[in-house]
Order: sequence, then structure tokens, then C-alpha cells
Amino acid sequence: MTGIIVHGGAGSWTKAEPPEALPPLEKAAKAGWQILNSGGSALDAVEAATILLEDHPLYDAGYGSYLTEQGEVELDAIIGDGTTLNFGAVAGVKHVKNPIRLARGILEHSDHNFFIGDGAEDIARRLGIELISNLLLVSDREFSRFEKRYEQTVYGTVGAIALDNDGRLAVATSTGGTRLKPRGRVGDSPVWGAGAYVNQVAAAGATGKGEQIMRVLLSQRAVDFVEEGQPASQAAKSAIANMLDLLPGAEAGLIMMDRHGNYGAAYSTQAMPVAWVDGDGIVHTAMNPDFSAV
Repeated sequence: MTGIIVHGGAGSWTKAEPPEALPPLEKAAKAGWQILNSGGSALDAVEAATILLEDHPLYDAGYGSYLTEQGEVELDAIIGDGTTLNFGAVAGVKHVKNPIRLARGILEHSDHNFFIGDGAEDIARRLGIELISNLLLVSDREFSRFEKRYEQTVYGTVGAIALDNDGRLAVATSTGGTRLKPRGRVGDSPVWGAGAYVNQVAAAGATGKGEQIMRVLLSQRAVDFVEEGQPASQAAKSAIANMLDLLPGAEAGLIMMDRHGNYGAAYSTQAMPVAWVDGDGIVHTAMNPDFSAV
């Protein structure tokens, strides 16, 4: 049993954006599925899917990320292996095209787990990852929105979860953070247990207002519910409900997968674009996913 699920961020998506949001997610899920179907690892699948979304200007990850108050891009990412409980994470990276690739390098080639800013980019140099101008991460659309001080509550963070033929689960999350954030601000995305968490039982990846997600360790809480016996479809909803009990009005979304390949998704926002592959290898997409009937 293999599977993959990806998301493009929770929030108040505009009427124009939902049709635009789904095809890239479908492509990312399909790319990850092809890796799994050819015997590749869950880590390979989530990394490849996330890189495709980091490279797409629509999402708040990699190229096209939201700009800080100073008009720069600062990137955060995390990738984790459920079998080893090991992860690699970066925050405040300004000159790496695909921060999830750097996070993967840290997972596999460092005795440490989490690097920030210049230190993370030092690791990139050692790993042979090219450093680029920050301007190459700025899309025309986001620069225009920066000039207009445009604000919209879409958390365009991207994420992926996969289960491979060896029964290993992996999770990845990547983001540019919130629009017009103060320099140096880091949200939940690269925080283990908050923006992502995975063990041998289940995996979860979050999107939304990071300051709220970190307070409740949303991703780990969702996995806890699976360990307590809830199916993934219910565990995701329970985690969001628990968050809302503790923080009324919280804005967040969550995707999940358990070790049996069952999916879950829940959100407290208007929508959360998601793509996933079923047991027959068919890719499905939805702006308002619900796996309770699956």
C-alpha cells in the first residue's frame, strides 16, 4: 500500500484562484506517486512533490513567496522520516531556491536538525546547493502586492505526506511565511510537532496562522489522536476541533495519513486545496476535502 497527499494552504481563497490552485497540486501528487510506484522512498516522494510547489508562483513557498516588511523573501521548510523520527528543518533562508532540498540534506548529512539564516546557507554551500539572489525568489505578482501593502488571509504554505512500499511515512512542509511579516519571524512550518510531525503510526502537516498552530502543537496532536484509535479522517477533525476549543477563531488546516494509507484533512478556514492519489492510482483534487466518507 502506497499513497500521497499534498496541500496548497488554508485560507480565504478568492473565486479566481481555486481553479488555478488545483492543477499544480494534481501534478505534484502525480509526481510523488510515480516515485512511489517505481519503488522510491516516501522521503523522495514528498521532496519531489514539494519542490514542484515551491517552484510554482501561486503558492507561498519558494519562488513567489510572500514578502516581508522589508520586501524580501524568507523561507522555512521541514522534512521528516517516520521510521527514524529524524527530521531536517531550516528557517529564514533567503538565497536557496528549494529550501525543502536543504532540509533533506540536513536530515541526511547533519548531526543537528534545525538551522536558521546564514548558518543554514553555510550548510547549503557544504552540500553543494547553489545560493541565488533573493530577487530571483520574488514574483511580479507578489512584488505588486507588496507595493500595495496587499493583505489576504490565504496561508499558501505547501505540504506533502507519503507512504512507500516499505511502509515508511514521510512528511514535508515549506513556506514563505505570512505577508509583510517582520524580518526574522518564524511560524509553525519548520517546527517539529507544529507544522509537521510523523512517526511509524501516522503523519500530519499543518497550514494556517503559525502563532496559533505552535501553541497547540497541531500536527503532533493529530497523530496522537490516531495513536488513541481514531481513523485519520476523524483525527484531523479532532485536532482542529481541539485547537478551536483552546483558541476560538483559530485559522488552520491539516492533512494526514496513517500507516495503512488512510487519508485525513480538516480546516477552520474557507478552503484548503488538496490533491491525493487513491488505491487505483487516480489523482483527486478538492478545495474542500472530506475523507470521512472514504
